[in-house]
Amino acid sequence: MKALDRELDHERTYHDSCRAALTAMAEGAGHRVVIGENAFASGADAEVLGYQLRSWAKELREMPEGPLFFGRLDFDAAAGGDHAGQSYHIGRRRISEHPSAPPLVVDWRAPVSRRFYQASARDPQGVAVRRRFGWAQGSSGGAEDLTGLEDERLVAGEVRGASAILAGEIERPRVGPMRDIAATIQPEQDDLVRSELAESVCVQGAPGTGKTAVGLHRAAYLLYTYPQRIQRRGLLVLGPNRTFLSYVREVLPALGEYDIRQSTVDEEVVRGTRGREVRAVDEPEAAVVKHDVRMAEVVRHALYGRIAQPVNSLALREGSYTWRVSRSELAAIVAAVRAEAPPYAVGRERVRSRAVRAIQLQAERRAGPMNNTWLQKIARARPVTEFVDTVWPKAKPEEVLAELFTDPDALAAAADGTLDPEEQKALLWGKRPRSWKSAKWSAADLVLLDEVAGLIEHPEGYGHIVVDEAQDLSPMQCRAIARRAVFGSLTVLGDLAQGTTPWAARGWSAQLAHLGKPGAEVVPLTTGFRVPAAIVELANRLLPALDVDVPSGQSLRRDGELRYRSAATPQELAEAAVDAVRAALDREGSVGVIAGDRDVPALGAALEAAGLDAAAAARVTLLPATLAKGLEYDHVVAVEPAEIAAAEERGLHRLYVVLTRAVSGLEIVHSRPLPRELERVG
Repeated sequence: MKALDRELDHERTYHDSCRAALTAMAEGAGHRVVIGENAFASGADAEVLGYQLRSWAKELREMPEGPLFFGRLDFDAAAGGDHAGQSYHIGRRRISEHPSAPPLVVDWRAPVSRRFYQASARDPQGVAVRRRFGWAQGSSGGAEDLTGLEDERLVAGEVRGASAILAGEIERPRVGPMRDIAATIQPEQDDLVRSELAESVCVQGAPGTGKTAVGLHRAAYLLYTYPQRIQRRGLLVLGPNRTFLSYVREVLPALGEYDIRQSTVDEEVVRGTRGREVRAVDEPEAAVVKHDVRMAEVVRHALYGRIAQPVNSLALREGSYTWRVSRSELAAIVAAVRAEAPPYAVGRERVRSRAVRAIQLQAERRAGPMNNTWLQKIARARPVTEFVDTVWPKAKPEEVLAELFTDPDALAAAADGTLDPEEQKALLWGKRPRSWKSAKWSAADLVLLDEVAGLIEHPEGYGHIVVDEAQDLSPMQCRAIARRAVFGSLTVLGDLAQGTTPWAARGWSAQLAHLGKPGAEVVPLTTGFRVPAAIVELANRLLPALDVDVPSGQSLRRDGELRYRSAATPQELAEAAVDAVRAALDREGSVGVIAGDRDVPALGAALEAAGLDAAAAARVTLLPATLAKGLEYDHVVAVEPAEIAAAEERGLHRLYVVLTRAVSGLEIVHSRPLPRELERVG
């Protein structure tokens, strides 16, 4: 015991040294901002340097509080290699006394740190001892919060049982936003995190397997490993909604990464359509058609159907001479450009430049080479502009789509052989707006506007995009993402069993094709570390009814509780739910009360009447089943599963999501009979 105390005292002293070094790093960064901004350099260079220094100083100042390291690697002196006999503390970011000094703490993303996650007694990789540190729950990083440590002697072939520190870190209660998993990454997760930048990967993750955390950590890893390539184009994290993004918002800053855009697909589409707002709601039949991949062909036909054949030759008078380009030559120009299939705006300029080139050749045969001023004058001449406007007119996405949805003949021409009459009828607007400028657009319309905008001019892409809950994306939403990842890669995260939208994917091959990455490897994560086995086994009962090909989930956790509470009548249901919440509050951790959307107001009133709305606000969250995806709570009170299952076409998928939000205890409260798939339990 005395030896353990001595080791803990030594590590606490070391942590104090690391804290002092980090403070000095922050102060030094602030000083360099002042020095750097006054450095002699060109205006552009000074601006770039100042931005980089200010960003670095801001990151250090705003680094979340917490322990500065979570592990240590001691390398075997006899193993040879670059690290023989060395010792490294592993943390969430590099800490050193000055830039050229050896690190006091090595960033978890550094190559040497990989051995912390991958080394084992069977394959020690030169590691003599792997040490894990145990910190008090909620520690702000004070050295006194270091409460324990565990050593694994790998070179000696020592095989330990399950790590108590690792299990405690995985299972500790959840209150507030999602936390990072840098201290608990498992080997199979580490392989995904450290995938090459050029590789697109798809993670089919059962509940509790950490797929979201893996995606976020891969984003942080890529920024660390490929900073210039990523920062040039940016990195985007796409979540299903703002609730989800607020839940994961602190993970990346905790890992030292701030320059990552976090958004939803809808928000990205709004950006791509120049800030158009959603001001209309589609009927379900119309929404299903608009999200169908066939709409890509319909809007393409609508846009490129505006191209026309020239009806006259082109005549341009210059001084006493008239240059002429025949109608047949102009038709050949239009046909050749169309066959090249460029973006619409690019095609329009190609037609212009080739018509000008035809005039230029005539002029040069008569008077010799023409300069750029002459070429620009010809390109802007009225006859040339009128010709281009006739054969390849300007197009705005809103104008194209409004015509499609208000003119049955235009829609029939664009959708001929693609959509049947009933589908076309579902698309037509009941009330015609005065013009496209006054049109009210739905969320699905904005996706289509983004499609048209992408046909007119390719959007700027990202270096990498992380897409969470990807199984719920429609084919047209996938295409919007694909346009932004043409020259980048994707990390696709999801679970087919949790697909709840009308267009949710039932397999990954088609979804990856829509995302523009048909060759991406699909990697299943089936072993959960967060959701207890009893809850996973309950949720697995639903899988046969979900019509998706996914392996059953497993859990390494044998703790956790599964309970049932029944009410005699629907009127007593809210009272039973309140009792379940009180029971959950007697335990440690967060409590999520999840119910069908229609039941939420009554439950909110019952919680308020019981005094649980304000008194337990920090720990209790009431939310509809439609917003539960991606979230986790220590204890979940699932109210009336039959209502959740019956509320929508994919209600059983929604129920699967609800059941797997609990990471310690699940209590099912019901007055109606449970869904048939759950009847054998209870």
